[in-house]
Amino acid sequence: QVQLVESGGGLVQAGGSLRLSCTASGRTFDYAMAWFRQAPGKEREIVAAINRSGANTLYADSVDGRCTISRDNAKNTMYLQMSSLKPEDTAVYYCAAANTGYIPRDNYPYWGQGTQVTVSS
Repeated sequence: QVQLVESGGGLVQAGGSLRLSCTASGRTFDYAMAWFRQAPGKEREIVAAINRSGANTLYADSVDGRCTISRDNAKNTMYLQMSSLKPEDTAVYYCAAANTGYIPRDNYPYWGQGTQVTVSS
């Protein structure tokens, strides 16, 4: 069983930066992992994802160039470095994991509880 715990969310002004972390318990070094977000009244959307080795990544168009996803398999931790934050980035951010060699855009079976990111204008 994989358990995921996010941290690093908070309140930041527009233009600022945050780094989110997702620490996993259990064996996740061979899992694809991803960050999703859900804003009030909106559907959950993928933000970024990374394959098991960290060599391959994907980003949503809305954050491409402003976010960097990375992972440290020795620490069972994934990161999302966000910069040039905008008020529309305000959402609950979730990490997710899937035992697969490619990078899914959905169908992740393991989820964290989420961490709130609020960007003030």
